[in-house]
Amino acid sequence: MMLIPTHHFRDIERKPEYLQPEKCAPPPFPGPAGTMWFIRDGCGIACAIVTWFLVLYAEFVVLFVMLIPSRDYVYSVINGIVFNLLAFLALASHCRAMLTDPGAVPKGNATKEFIESLQLKPGQVVYKCPKCCSIKPDRAHHCSVCKRCIRKMDHHCPWVNNCVGENNQKYFVLFTMYIALISLHALIMVGFHFLHCFEEDWTKCSSFSPPTTVILLILLCFEALLFLIFTSVMFGTQVHSICTDETGIEQLKKEERRWAKKTKWMNMKAVFGHPFSLGWASPFATPDQGKADPYQYVV
Repeated sequence: MMLIPTHHFRDIERKPEYLQPEKCAPPPFPGPAGTMWFIRDGCGIACAIVTWFLVLYAEFVVLFVMLIPSRDYVYSVINGIVFNLLAFLALASHCRAMLTDPGAVPKGNATKEFIESLQLKPGQVVYKCPKCCSIKPDRAHHCSVCKRCIRKMDHHCPWVNNCVGENNQKYFVLFTMYIALISLHALIMVGFHFLHCFEEDWTKCSSFSPPTTVILLILLCFEALLFLIFTSVMFGTQVHSICTDETGIEQLKKEERRWAKKTKWMNMKAVFGHPFSLGWASPFATPDQGKADPYQYVV
C-alpha cells in the first residue's frame, strides 16, 4: 500500500483573481453515462492480476487437494460452500473497489466561469491543484498515479489498482475482511488435512502424490499466513480511520481538523450506508451515504 505525499501539490489562494484561471483549459466533456472507472497503471494492473491468481490458486488447492478427495462428504460440502462464498465476496469486493470512481474531482474546473459561479466572499479560501487544474473541495488530495484529485483520499492501493477514497472505501474494507477470512479458513483446513494425512496413508488423503501434496499445502499455508497478517492489519487500520473520520493522508500529515466531529457510529454509517443492514457486508449494495455537496469549499 502506498501513501502519496501531497503537501507539495496544494496551493492555497485567498482571492479568486490569483487562481490564474486563464491558464486552465476548459474541463473535458464528460464520458458517456455509465462509463467504467479504470486506472491504466501497469504496476496496478499487474498487482490486481496477481491478487486474482493467488485467490484462484487457493481455490484450486482447497478444492482439488483437500476437499474433493476427502471421504467425509459433510465436511467437504460445508467447508466448500463457506470457502467459495467468502472467495466470491472477496473477488466481488475487489472488482467494486477497483472499478468504482473513488471520488474524483472534475479535471480542469479551475476556469474563470466556474470560479465566478462559486460567488466567493472576501477572504474566502479555496484550494487549487496545479497538477490537474481543479478547484478542490476540503479534504481532497491529488494522486500522482490516478492523476486526479480524490475526495477523502486515504491512500492509493496498487492491489486494487485504484485510490481508496470517499466512494469506494466500503468495498476496500470488505475486500480486506473477506481475504483475511478465507486466509484464516484455509489455514485451519490445512492444519486438519495434515493431521488427517499423518494418521492415514498419504496416498489416500489426496489425488496427488505425497511430495506434490506437501508442496501445494506448504505454499498455500505460506500464502494464507502472509495475507492473513497483511489484510488484518489493513482492515483494522481502515476501521480505525473510519471511526476517527481521519484518512491515512490526514493522519500522516497531521492535518488540522476543519470538519465537524461525529460519533463513531455515524462515521461508520457515512461509509457503509444508512441505516445499518446486511447490505453493509455486501459488495453489491451501494451505500446511501447521505453525502453533502461535493463542492463545498473551505472558508
